Amino acid sequence: MANKAYQFRLYPTKEQEQLLAKTFGCVRFVYNKMLEERIQMFEKSKDDQESLKHQTFPTPAKYKKEFPWLKEVDSLALANAQLNLQKAFQHFFSGRAGFPKFKNRKAKQSYTTNVVNGNIKLSDGYIKLPKLKWIKLKPHREIPAHHIIKSCTITKTKTGKYYISILTEYEHQPALKEVQTVV
Repeated sequence: MANKAYQFRLYPTKEQEQLLAKTFGCVRFVYNKMLEERIQMFEKSKDDQESLKHQTFPTPAKYKKEFPWLKEVDSLALANAQLNLQKAFQHFFSGRAGFPKFKNRKAKQSYTTNVVNGNIKLSDGYIKLPKLKWIKLKPHREIPAHHIIKSCTITKTKTGKYYISILTEYEHQPALKEVQTVV
């Protein structure tokens, strides 16, 4: 199996733009909240390395009771924020990156959502995304029919333009070439 991503420009309506802004904010909030809790746990059990290894970390669902407005956005986007934080800590502990930093509004605004039970579909210049319904996009190239959509990352640039990167998976068959001459 091989992966290939396709990027397209998105043209959301005003209501969709508001929900996208909420989603960007909620993903950032959950990431920062989880990072804050992890930092507090590390401060408490800094000396006891063994308890740190067996520590369980909260899921985004835990915050929905305390912050009901998190229910308005795509839950998979919040779950991916948790995965991104876990990946950041793995890179930190393996020495490949510095300590994870808090996210702010001025940084790149994006979130990733996954395909579950066909919740993401492409059709006639539109893409269906969870909670957002159908959004207009500019399909400047065709995604082959044998490619299966795995996830989508929606990004807002500093100039206010929206883009979607669609990650697909397909069966890769390398073409065999016959050797003519050897140098």
